[in-house]
Amino acid sequence: MANCFPSSCSLVKIMLISIVAFVSVLIPTSEAAVKKYQFDVVVKNVSRLCHAKTNCDGERMYPGPTVYAREGDRVIITVTNHAQYNMSIHWHGLKQVRNGWADGPAYITQCPIQSGNSYTYDFNITGQRGTLWWHAHILWLRATVHGAIVIMPQVGVSYPFPQPHSEAELMLGEWWNADVETIENQGNILGLPPNMSDAHTINGKPGPLFPCSDKHTYALEVEWGKTYLLRIINAALNDELFFAIAGHSMTVVEIDAVYCKPFTTEALLIAPGQTTNVLVQANQSPGRYFMATRPFMDAPVPVDNKTATAILQYKGVPTTVLPLLPKLPAPNDTTFADSYLDKIRSLNTAQFPANVPLTVDRHLFYTIGLGANPCATCLNGTRLTASLNNITFMMPKIGLLQAHYFNTKGVFRLDFPDKPVTPFNYTGAPLTANLGTSMGTRLSKVAFNSTVELVLQDTNLLTVESHPFHLHGYNFFVVGTGIGNFDPVKDPAKYNLIDPPERNTVGVPTGGWTAIRFRADNPGVWFFHCHLELHTTWGLKMAFVVENGNGPEQSVLPPPKDLPLC
Repeated sequence: MANCFPSSCSLVKIMLISIVAFVSVLIPTSEAAVKKYQFDVVVKNVSRLCHAKTNCDGERMYPGPTVYAREGDRVIITVTNHAQYNMSIHWHGLKQVRNGWADGPAYITQCPIQSGNSYTYDFNITGQRGTLWWHAHILWLRATVHGAIVIMPQVGVSYPFPQPHSEAELMLGEWWNADVETIENQGNILGLPPNMSDAHTINGKPGPLFPCSDKHTYALEVEWGKTYLLRIINAALNDELFFAIAGHSMTVVEIDAVYCKPFTTEALLIAPGQTTNVLVQANQSPGRYFMATRPFMDAPVPVDNKTATAILQYKGVPTTVLPLLPKLPAPNDTTFADSYLDKIRSLNTAQFPANVPLTVDRHLFYTIGLGANPCATCLNGTRLTASLNNITFMMPKIGLLQAHYFNTKGVFRLDFPDKPVTPFNYTGAPLTANLGTSMGTRLSKVAFNSTVELVLQDTNLLTVESHPFHLHGYNFFVVGTGIGNFDPVKDPAKYNLIDPPERNTVGVPTGGWTAIRFRADNPGVWFFHCHLELHTTWGLKMAFVVENGNGPEQSVLPPPKDLPLC
């Protein structure tokens, strides 16, 4: 079984992955199986938008291969790095219980895989089923190194919604004509944002609205009267995205590999890192219908506002028939975005309960800010930064989990503040003075099995903006959200503690706040960061050190023998 992935488009390199081998071995003592994959990261030429460029890949397939497994399976994936870049792979949304060594973010849970070397990610899928994804977690390489993860329910367990006739994965992404790492480096040298992408993509293809792209259009063939499950993933680096299908409504049934109460919508909103499963009925007049995606941005921040398209193709309809375009929400349609997000609720049944922490042991309040620090070599004498509680995270030189496990001194400090040192009017008039941030590798220590509430507050430092935040190693419940400054007296009274959305990535609204809760029952070092790659690069990140509990069953597993060295 040979597959490959990522790409960029112009005469520049793109990194992709290929599955060289796949083996499924049934474990005799249980229903579970061992799924084995070999991922080869290579560099290949790929063309888009009238450009040919070199990307990281394996078998000229972009996006990368889908990892298929069942709940309860053990998955073993050996990644061999044939590219010139250091590499690590993150299995986004998998909890990696006690096994941060398989989580993947470079310099957080492992040193990267150096060119010519291999590392085996060995993990169990425990208590999860649905759509997740994997991607490179170093530099900006996830632009081309990414793919889907499909976790089927255990044998004999059905979906809590009508069984679809067929399924398909739709990966929404971004494309740069130039080499992504070159663009990132240029921005870092100047101290400014790098160039925005040249196109959006659906399954690696921009669609016929772009030049030289008629053949670079994904098409999904459907039969009239049948129902299809679409597994939608936002793999874009920097854009929240709307998605719609001309003439067809969608029924949302799952978010971030968690079933939700079904609801019907004409369009959906999905932030970088998030996944959404929808049911689509092929019940319209047989024809050809565009599936389309473009950004949502309700702040004065420039984005790549181009629309990518794919085609929903009814069987038997000639490809000469012109597709119909859907009506997407306006790029700044905050009303639609808020209304859509308000409809998402956990399924909360006996089989799939929403175990929301009702009491809180630890209250955290983190402000999200943009800033600027002095930089003698940068264009304006300053470098743009980002921070949590005014702390810009400095990446260490070795993996934080390794430093924690072996008690290596001098790598990080455990003094990340629970709240801002200096409160202010977070969403008042734009603040353009005193934009300097504190730099450091500062982590927050959390007691095992304690319950945590974290309020994320956007600020108007330079500008307000929406931020999708991802917590590694955990799902969490989104118990509240609002616009303006969080009120610790009034706002908690409006929390949803019955059926809030359960996710691994959540958007903090522009000029607003989001409150999440989780139980810290997974020991290790777990990354927490904005999933806009630009802001992560600028330092909008930190990590939690969750302590061991009692005994080996509540403690971090020993590291594997092939853990990469720095």
